[in-house]
Amino acid sequence: MIGRTKSRLQLFLLMLPGTAWLWLFFNLPLVIVLFISFVERGRAGGIKMPPVYSLASYQQFFDPLYLGIFGHSVRIAAVVTFWCLLVSYPLAFYIARRDERLRNTLILLVMIPFWTNFLVRTYALKQVLGADGLLNFGLQTLRLIPQPLDLLFNETAVVIGLIYGYLPFAVLPLYASIEKFDFALMEAAADLGAGPARAFWRVMLPQTLPGVVAAFVLVFVPVVGAFITPDIMGGGKVEMIGTLINRQFGVARNWPFGSAISLVLMLLVLVGVILYFRSGEEDRRAL
Repeated sequence: MIGRTKSRLQLFLLMLPGTAWLWLFFNLPLVIVLFISFVERGRAGGIKMPPVYSLASYQQFFDPLYLGIFGHSVRIAAVVTFWCLLVSYPLAFYIARRDERLRNTLILLVMIPFWTNFLVRTYALKQVLGADGLLNFGLQTLRLIPQPLDLLFNETAVVIGLIYGYLPFAVLPLYASIEKFDFALMEAAADLGAGPARAFWRVMLPQTLPGVVAAFVLVFVPVVGAFITPDIMGGGKVEMIGTLINRQFGVARNWPFGSAISLVLMLLVLVGVILYFRSGEEDRRAL
């Protein structure tokens, strides 16, 4: 009994720092945001004191204008996630099939962007895509275009910036899944008469689906609420839910509405992720 009590005390002490950190820097701010979302906006911004409780902020979110912005954010996130998966799967496959020394070098190259601040990388890409940037300069030098392409301050620029920023988040989980795959199964499928495409769809893709799901979640979820890339690459012309939240806490000083949007977004994304994981588990059980 004494030994069991001692082990429980040791476990509690080991968990205490992490638990305290989560409560102090995650749960407590979340509770504050939840409280603010149910309070009316003050006359000069912020919240009204003493607090006057209301559901007006949540009702405002379901206005067609803001639902349209949310739908636009989901659409852009879906496009970005699609292209990230499309590019990262072959890249992860190529890396996984190299010898160990080259494989480690390639993984290091994929991780190098994490060593630089995301904001700095976004500004660097903005310089590359500008009218006088490296890309337009190269294309004009090769005489492939008569005049600079309009690659900034539009939705295309936002999509390119988000793909550039979140591509490594798709490559790494896909690589981890593909690297564990037994490629002898592909040879067995070929011996049984399956072509490369059919063997991929029926054998390899189902086996590496956990990596695909992880890549989907790691890209889609942060892109839905992104605001740095849309703000810089879109020049304020591309409205997403993240830029809307940023504006409510900044220029508009409508903290209750910004808090309500944040919580609704978090709840909808959480529900979507749970449903996606459940559907994936049902598919794997069916296999």
